[in-house]
Amino acid sequence: MDSRRRAFRGGRANRRSCPRIGLLDLQVSTCGCSERDFAELKTGDHSFEILDLVMEQRTAGGEEDAGSSVLAANSAQNPNSLTETPLLVSIPSLLNASLPPLSFTSLFHLQTSLPLISSTRLPLLLSLHHLTTLPPIPQTISPSLLNSCTDLPKLKQVHSLLLSNGVQTINVAHKLITLYAYFNDLHSALSVFKALSEPNSFLWNLIMKTHVDSGFADDALRLYSRMRVSCVSPDHFTFPIVNRALSLAEDRLGLAGCVHCVAIQMGFGEDLYYCNTLIDLYVKKYCVWSARKVFDGMPDRDLVSWTTMISGYVSAGNFFSCFGLFREMLVEGLEPNLVTLLIMLRACSFSGNAVQGKEIHGSCIQGRGLRVKGLSDAVSWNIMISTFSRKGDYSKVAQYFTIMKTELAPNLETLSLVVSASAKSGNFFYGKEIHCYAVKTGLSDVVLQTSLVDFYAKCGQLGESIKLFNEVSEKNGVTWVAMLSGFIQSWHFKEAMALFSKLQFSVLKSEVAILSSLVALYTDLGALRLGKGVHGFILRNTIQCPEEDTAALETSILNMYAKCGSIVYARRCFDRMAVKDVVAWSSMIEGYGTHGLGYEALKLFSQMQKERVRPNRVTFLNLLSACCHSGLVSEGCMVFSHMSSRFGIEPDVNLYTCMVDLLGRSGELRKALEIIKSMTVQPDSRTWGALLAASRVHSDIEIGTFAAQRLSELELDYAGYNTLLSSIHASAERWHEAEDVRRLMNEKQMTKKPGWSYIEDSRGSIHGFVAGDESHPKVGEIFELLSSLSKTMEGFWLESEL
Repeated sequence: MDSRRRAFRGGRANRRSCPRIGLLDLQVSTCGCSERDFAELKTGDHSFEILDLVMEQRTAGGEEDAGSSVLAANSAQNPNSLTETPLLVSIPSLLNASLPPLSFTSLFHLQTSLPLISSTRLPLLLSLHHLTTLPPIPQTISPSLLNSCTDLPKLKQVHSLLLSNGVQTINVAHKLITLYAYFNDLHSALSVFKALSEPNSFLWNLIMKTHVDSGFADDALRLYSRMRVSCVSPDHFTFPIVNRALSLAEDRLGLAGCVHCVAIQMGFGEDLYYCNTLIDLYVKKYCVWSARKVFDGMPDRDLVSWTTMISGYVSAGNFFSCFGLFREMLVEGLEPNLVTLLIMLRACSFSGNAVQGKEIHGSCIQGRGLRVKGLSDAVSWNIMISTFSRKGDYSKVAQYFTIMKTELAPNLETLSLVVSASAKSGNFFYGKEIHCYAVKTGLSDVVLQTSLVDFYAKCGQLGESIKLFNEVSEKNGVTWVAMLSGFIQSWHFKEAMALFSKLQFSVLKSEVAILSSLVALYTDLGALRLGKGVHGFILRNTIQCPEEDTAALETSILNMYAKCGSIVYARRCFDRMAVKDVVAWSSMIEGYGTHGLGYEALKLFSQMQKERVRPNRVTFLNLLSACCHSGLVSEGCMVFSHMSSRFGIEPDVNLYTCMVDLLGRSGELRKALEIIKSMTVQPDSRTWGALLAASRVHSDIEIGTFAAQRLSELELDYAGYNTLLSSIHASAERWHEAEDVRRLMNEKQMTKKPGWSYIEDSRGSIHGFVAGDESHPKVGEIFELLSSLSKTMEGFWLESEL
């Protein structure tokens, strides 16, 4: 043992003189050495003698596979030796060691049996001189080795083994990159790729795809640039991958156009898969017009093409084109799948277009029982019920629920949807019937119970609502908000404040969802005093929530003050916000616009740019609305122009409609009509409605009639638009035309629902009323005060005309 120590001391000097051999860590077993020798080696200054014992055991094995026999013998004597008594030893220079050759099988056995070998040092160990006599790994074994890797450490070990044997083929590189990406080690995948001397387009596509799948879109685009510089020609798989990266990256719309041109030049412009990804790219970048150009230029279209284009129109709010394209798809003989139907149901829900909804429904029905193609489970029925509920067609909700019960058993979500629809329609008896059905079937959870609390409160049965609320064992935030809403909507403000005080002692007192819902509720009712109470509670208590939730709550409070008439407090809240995101800036701009402070909104927008906060579509919509309410026509036109030229935001239907409203209010009806004719998207009912309302104000019968005709083409039975048209004819003393419009409204049973207004008195009570309402107990005093105010206002009007 002493002689071996002296020999290894000499080896240490040799190690210093050899720069390419450093200290390596290797975990080995005791390999059959005595406990005394093992203890001496473990506690001695030169613990690397353990390697000598390993070599002695290998030599004793004869010409057989020494490494395998040592490991097998050791495992037989002590199966847990590899894990129970590991020893970290330092290996000096082994270049002069005379060792018997080790076969590939034994080496792989040794390597896979020692999983704690450092993956960064293993290649150095494998490159030592005493392993250079290994036979090369057969090419057929490499894929099987890689397929056996179940985790990242083992993959790195096999990779090191392949490197030491010079195995580096295209197939191996492909497998390594795929596995490293699967184990979320993009750095190693990229290292494998960079080690290739001349990667082909297949490997370029693979490394770009791995980056896109992992969310690193910008890195994928940089790889595409390197691919072009390397003079590797892209193939028909390259450009779809680049399109996916562009759809994920920000502010790359210009690059998307350049890539599109390159694809056309290389002959891939009409490839089906490429065009589908390009349509998806333009849709996600809100360039629906460009997406439609690609769609129209495709020689062949599949269901993905049609569905993606329809989805783009729905996202842009262009329901007119959405429904038209869906009808066109049916004419082409394509049957919609589940995804297409869900998108169309979403369009019907958001547009509220009952006529088009029935047409789509008719195209999907097969046979009896209203069984929709591809929608035969409870989830599908729930989607249909939810769609009709959103449209306000509550008779269809009841009809579908009745049919569903004959097909399959409704679940808890179904009952909750039907109860919510009953609450919206005020159909107390049908909602009560659903409640009884739930009791009989034993279906009950907190969601259904909350829906019932809301239902009874909205139907005026506050006592039943309170009873159900008290029976809910595990109340969540929505349950508390439903009960609070019931008290407030029933004008029981004292009970609402008492319930809120009780909520402050519960574990849910600091839930952001509850506080945000309360603030939103008070905002809708204009209850400034109650909203201040919630704001005070938030200031007195520390709300533990993520930063983005805090910003959302602060923004909702800002909205509450702005919409309840206290713009000064809204600005104070805005100035005190620690983090101002684009939503906060947009909300403050909206507040200024609501109060007619257009110049303040423009000044705030300028400050927003100085703070380097990038505006979005909502920001520009609020800014244009502020210009509209303040009569700032030239400023609004400038904002509309800069929106696309400076910020790359293409206008959608909402922005076009706001621009039409701005020009229409100022009397520029011809320019407003030109804006509509130049729209890159199809105008909807709101666009023509804004022009019709402006025609009513400025008594332009020609344009008003034209707008009304466009609305009639949309087949919208909306009483408000017909009332406007009737008023236009009446103001021009065209009584016959006005009478025809009224007769048409009566035939279609169109009635205009009165708008409710709310006012909060000095005691914090909220009062609701409609035009000509005489139900208030103090109606005499109210009309007397209104008469006095009218005389005062009339006097000021006369003075202004002098």
